[in-house]
Amino acid sequence: MKQKQSPGKLKERIKELTCLYEISETISKSNFFEEATLKKISESVRRAWKFNDEAIVEIQISKYHITTSVLPDHTVFQISSINTSNIDTGYIKVHYPADQFNVTHFLADEQKLLNMVATEINNYIEKFQILNKKASLERTLEHIDRLSILHRTAAAIAHELNNPLGNILGYAELIKLTNNNPEIDSDITSITDSAIYCREIVKKLMFFSCEMAYQSKIQEIKPVITFAFSFLKQNFQKKEIKSEVIFNNTISKIKIDSVQIKQVLFNLLINAIQASEPGSTIKTIIENDSENLFIRIEDQGHGIPEEIRQKIFEPFFTTKNNNTGSGLGLSLVHEIVMNHNGEITITNNYPTGTIFQIRLPIT
Repeated sequence: MKQKQSPGKLKERIKELTCLYEISETISKSNFFEEATLKKISESVRRAWKFNDEAIVEIQISKYHITTSVLPDHTVFQISSINTSNIDTGYIKVHYPADQFNVTHFLADEQKLLNMVATEINNYIEKFQILNKKASLERTLEHIDRLSILHRTAAAIAHELNNPLGNILGYAELIKLTNNNPEIDSDITSITDSAIYCREIVKKLMFFSCEMAYQSKIQEIKPVITFAFSFLKQNFQKKEIKSEVIFNNTISKIKIDSVQIKQVLFNLLINAIQASEPGSTIKTIIENDSENLFIRIEDQGHGIPEEIRQKIFEPFFTTKNNNTGSGLGLSLVHEIVMNHNGEITITNNYPTGTIFQIRLPIT
């Protein structure tokens, strides 16, 4: 025959069940992870404790630190850890002032309840982590779909423009050979220069529109870097810009497609040169940890405003005028780095300039 629970125990049991019900309701009505929800949870927990008028609930999760009232300097407390994906995310504590209470005032059932609340908070965190991952995946799929359409469109445009541009260049050269009028000769030169510029854009479109063949092999990284700088030596000299290359890496070989990595360096260095003032320095640092090689290019130019940083890797986005930029260089850089399972990031180079950092897996 079951023993009847005392009125005191029954009252505590009702408080516990009410607490769990309130927390469940609060979480179910929350549309995103927020401080207000955590505050409601902490109040529900406080009311469930035996000496709830003196109880103080504390929740610490990431950037959130919530207490139901001001914590005294000395307290006794019960605690339960909040572990998300087996990682210690934070904790929930219930305090009593140490000058009025000791640990014997806590009930064993209260610790069990606190553990259950910690689990509910953990589920609350994981719920929104899953929703955020889902939203991120949907955005990625939409981006891939847009890129696929863009690739096909770019291929069609490049194909249609290639032949007419060839004709323009051919006829311009033919007229130039038979022309004796200096004014007409100047106009023909402008036509030729414009057609050559358009042809370069078409070449980039064709490169962008096709799947780039990825032929990686383990090879020396230093010759790849030094080749890019030697190739652009005249560009540095013409702009009167100094170049500084620092090799801090402890590894000498890495699995890459050297042709593609050279293309990345060309694009980033040319952009850095164009953004830099005469007399400034472009510093390139190559270093590594146990898993990745890092190539960091630091210029002292005018920098990239925060509001456009998310756009600079998008195809056809450019801050240059129509005669100098096609908006394809950095999109190619981004695609090549992604082909290598790497990452490219942008930060400020204080007091002025931009830092592009490339991370490439060593294997």
